[in-house]
Parts: sequence; structure tokens; C-alpha cells
Amino acid sequence: MCNSSLPSTEPTISSTATALFHQAASSGCTSLNRGELESLTAALGSRMLDASSSVAVGGAEFCIRLNSSREFGMVISAGLAGLDAELDESNFRKGRATVQALAALSSGQDFLQRFKQTVAWQKLLLSEQRQQRLAPDEPLILFFDRLLELSGDDKVATPFMLQTLELTLHLSQGRLFASKAQCTLAKPLAGRLPRPIAKIDKLLHPASIGLVGVSATSMNFGRIILRNLVGSGYPKAQLTVIRPDDAEVDGVPCVANLKALTHKLDLLIVAVAADAVPALVDEIIASGNVESVMLIPGSLGETKKSVEPAALLAAKINAAHGRADGGPIFLGANCLGVVSHAGHYDSWFIPLERLPKPQKKPQRNSVLLSQSGAFMITRLSQNPWLDPLYMLALGNQTDLTHGDLLSYFAQRPEIETIGIYVEGFKDGDGLHFAKGVRSAILAGKQIVVYKAGKTAPGSAGVMGHTASIAGDPELFEAVMKQAGAMVAEDLNSFDDLFYIAGALHHKKVGARLGAISGAGFEAVGMADAIGSDNFSLQMGQLQDATVKQVEEILLAKKLAALVEVRNPIDINPGADDEAHLQITEAFVLDPNIDAVIVGLDPTAPSVRSLQSSKLRPGYDISDPKSTVQLMPPLVARYDKPIIGIVDGGRLYDAMCDALMDQGVCIFRNCSRGTRALVRYCEARLYADSLRQRHAKS
Repeated sequence: MCNSSLPSTEPTISSTATALFHQAASSGCTSLNRGELESLTAALGSRMLDASSSVAVGGAEFCIRLNSSREFGMVISAGLAGLDAELDESNFRKGRATVQALAALSSGQDFLQRFKQTVAWQKLLLSEQRQQRLAPDEPLILFFDRLLELSGDDKVATPFMLQTLELTLHLSQGRLFASKAQCTLAKPLAGRLPRPIAKIDKLLHPASIGLVGVSATSMNFGRIILRNLVGSGYPKAQLTVIRPDDAEVDGVPCVANLKALTHKLDLLIVAVAADAVPALVDEIIASGNVESVMLIPGSLGETKKSVEPAALLAAKINAAHGRADGGPIFLGANCLGVVSHAGHYDSWFIPLERLPKPQKKPQRNSVLLSQSGAFMITRLSQNPWLDPLYMLALGNQTDLTHGDLLSYFAQRPEIETIGIYVEGFKDGDGLHFAKGVRSAILAGKQIVVYKAGKTAPGSAGVMGHTASIAGDPELFEAVMKQAGAMVAEDLNSFDDLFYIAGALHHKKVGARLGAISGAGFEAVGMADAIGSDNFSLQMGQLQDATVKQVEEILLAKKLAALVEVRNPIDINPGADDEAHLQITEAFVLDPNIDAVIVGLDPTAPSVRSLQSSKLRPGYDISDPKSTVQLMPPLVARYDKPIIGIVDGGRLYDAMCDALMDQGVCIFRNCSRGTRALVRYCEARLYADSLRQRHAKS
């Protein structure tokens, strides 16, 4: 234990902490002693107690921490203390034992609202109520605000930064007392120079592209990429192959090396062996002839043998960013490539014939970013209607990071939805990424993110794939949700959220649901799926006028004796397309309903759901009275979300495709569709509140 005299009282918590940290560091200590902790807790607005005093204070206790994480910088968390804190968190629903938040995006008021989700808050509140005292909001907000002052790197400037501050607190008569306290210091992590992200525009919309590693005799990765570039419509006149032994390949001219270029390349695609990359990167940086680079080769930093060479490569690239022009930017390594519809090119090394990319959307407005190229391939192969405007594989993040790319796209006005697959962050880039999420949300965009490596085997796989450190999945989820993103728990959830976000972006959302189906199990399934961990939709109470209107529809369809009007409603398998959609419209028009999910009952004999019918020729999806013909204008007419459920097999694929191609949001399972809507509404309502608060500030 270090013994040193206490500093004089300072007017602010940050100046007090600065003095205390300097004092500890100058004494060779990496933690604060008892006297220093007393000064720090006093500046925070609490008083340190000894063991006997804490018993006398009594009341409920809780624990609060500031902790500097590798990815996100300072994180604030609060929850159970004492023996309660040693209980397995799996005994509690998510967010009930402990809540975590990014300090950089928090205020005392914000964090109190998160803390109120916990069992610790409930115990604290009950303790105060027994003493006939008001809820302890004000002292906690003040304490949290002071605590957050310690979290900014610009607030406490010392050779040692705050690593961890942990306090066990009691509340008594409106005052906070600390029965336990611990504070440790650490040296700040070395940072990287900022990447010139404006050059991402050159990467995505290149006026000139060069390729290294193209074979003239075989179909290697470089040759496939060249074929894909030409096949996707990129002009041959704007392409150059860097190859010393040939005049041209596939009609594209060759030059011997980068020095032989007569013009500057906006983009250079590197498809050589990994061991040839370091020397080539030296040449790229020295030439000054390249604005952006795509590094296709894998294994850089993914094996023990390659870790050191990969680190040296990253250091060279980072040093080049210190040049006046910022140096070239690098995407990858271990990078599948980029599809840029706006830039008129496809640089994936997957032959076009193996992955048709149908142009389903008249106007593309989404982006897909992924560390794994295969993740994008399978998502697009299984869900071709997603069809993003841009698809980028980040690979190892040797240079450009998740945070860089998200920050770029957050400012692009034509982009509405961004989907991201994350395996891990570079040091400090989680904070950069979270700020990018918040910036995108405030700009009116939607972010859907999936984090891989949630288990020990998964984390090991991540390290071997893109040299990423997976990090704490619970912290990731908490921080991403705080920033405003939709966080998918698995691959199916990612597909659902990315799809529903694109389909419903321009619709208004609320918390009251209307559910319609001709199948009883489906109506019940919708009602059973309306809740998540900390949010739930409610079944809206139908107005009398709506009930009467639906009764008239059922009477006209000779179903009145079979159906009781309620929400959710089972309208009987005898209902035809028109009945489904008329009742859907009645629900949409009810002011107590914010969104409608309708089971379209494809197997019901009265529904025109087949591509062609042998039993009743013409009674199919091409019939003017079919759901395929009637539902798209209904969906377009209203600003409330309408989701169709087609729970049937391959016979009904044509029905689904025709509806989805016309902008109708379709799911093939009622529970999955309802859960996606619940998660989407939760995130949208939170995002709306963030924008409202930002507008007022």
C-alpha cells in the first residue's frame, strides 16, 4: 500500500481525480490507497465507511463500476452487490442482475433508466419506501453524472488512466455511502492514426481499377475477379492489369509494375499469395499511385507464424496515414471483395454463375458489411430480395475497420439500412463503431448487427478466421442497443431484422398490434410471440366501429356464425383473399392498432395462393381478386406496418416471391414474423426517442 499525503480539495471531480492519479503514479502505484479513495468518493458525493459504520447505515446495497475495456473504452455498469452479486446471472432475465452502458453515450439520467431494470434498483426502491421516503432518483442521477465525468480521456489527463473503479454503495436518508471501494490505474493503449475515410469513396466508386495477381493461363482468383469486373459492367477501358509478361489479359491492357502506370489508380485489387503482400504494400505506399487497396489474400495474422509479419504490415500502413495526403487506405486482408452497384463493379472472387444476384429492387438503399465474405454470400443466396447497394468484406481489418466504414455510410443520404456482421474489434474501434451507430441512428438510418464468437469454441473460430478478438458478447449487445442498433441473437434473426428494417423503414411504428388469421393456432402463435426480454407489444383494443365493420364483412362472406370478432381474430379457413384483406384494412384503420400481422392461409381452399390451379383453372395468384394482386396497393396505401404470413411449403414460393417483389413484407412463420416485428418496434421506438432528445438538446 502506498502512503502519500492527500491533495488539497479541488473544485471538480475530474481535477480531483487528475491530482489523485498523478499522486499515485508518482509514488509508483497502480491503485489508490485508502486516503486517496476517501478523497475520490467524497468528490463523487459519497462518504467512505468502515465495516462497523456500513452495518449501522443499513439499507439495500448495490455495486457500480467504471471499467476501461479494450474495444469500447470506459464502460459503466451497476447491479447487485454482496452475496447477491455472486449468484449466477443465468438465474436472472437479461439486464436484471447487471446493466452495462458505454460511458461516452451516457448521462446520469440515461443510466438511471437502465439501472431501473435491475433487481438491485427494486431492492433499493423497496428499502426507501419502507422508510416512507421518495424514490432516490435525484441523488443517483447526481452521483452517476459525477462518475461519468471520470470516463472521458480528455477529462483526466495523466500518464496513467483509470482502469477500474468499483464501489459498493448504500443509500440512507438521501445520501450515498461507500462500504467498499477499489480503484486501479493502467497505461493508455497505443492508438492508431486516423484513416482518411473520405477515400472510401474512391474504393466504392473508382474511376480506375488495377489488378495484381491475374493469371493469363488459368482461372485463379485474380482472373475470376477480372471476369467478374467485366461481367458486372465495369468498362474495360478503365481497367489495368499489373503483369510484366503480357500485353493484355481478356482484352484488358497490362503494365509491368506500379511505376509504369500513366495515371493514378482509385482502386488496386491485390490477389497474390500472402507472403508476397508485404513487399507489394511497400511498393504501393512508395509509388503514391494508389488511393485505395483491396487485399484479398488470407492467413495474415490468422496463424501464430503470421501474427508478427501482419503486425509489421499494419504498422507500415498506419505510418503512411501520417503523410500529407493520408496515404492509401486498405480493405482486408482476407477479403472476399466488394460489390458496388453504384460503382458498377463486382470484385468478389466467386464466379457470377455460382451466385446470381437478381435485381429485385427498383431502388437499392441498404449496405451489408461483414468480416466474413461467406456470411454475405449465404445471406444473399438465401435472401436475394435483400440486394444491397453495397456489400463489403472487411476481413482482418488490417487498416479500415468496422468503425471507419460505418462512420462513412452513416453520412450517405441514399443509405437507409446497414447490416453488419462482426467477429471482433481492433483496440478502441468498438467505441468508434458505437459512435458511428449513434450517428447513423440520429441521421434517420437503421442498423442491424450480429456478433459472432459468443461461446469459447466460437471465439476460437473467430481468431482463426479473421485474427479477431471476439470480446464480451453481453457487453457488445448492451452497448449496441444503447447506441440504437438492432442486435440479432443468431443468423436467422439477422436475416429477419435486416429484411424487416428495409421493408418497414418508411412506416410509423407503435406498441399496439392487430393479429388476423384463418387458423386458430396461428392467431394464438402471434399473441404468444409479442414479448422480448424488456419490451412487449400489446394486442390493441378494437373500437366498436371496427368490430361492427368486421362483423359486416363476415356476414357478407357468410362467416358471421363461425367467427367472434376479437383481437387476435381467427376468421376461419373459409375466408377468401378478399375477406383477409378487408378485415386487415379495418384493423389498420382502427386508431388503437399500430401494426397488423395477417396470416394469409395459403392452404385454405378459398385463397388464390397457387401459381396455377388444376382443380380451378384461373383461381390462382394471377387472378385480379388474389392476395398477390390486392395486397400490394393496400400495403402502400397506409403508413402502418402490415406483415403477411405465408406458412406453407414450396407450392407457395411463387406467391411469396410475387408479394415480396412488390414490397410486401412476408414471413413464412407466424412466430418468427411476430418476433421480428417486436424487436423492430422496440428498436425503432428507442431510435425515435434518441432523435427527439437530440433535437431538443
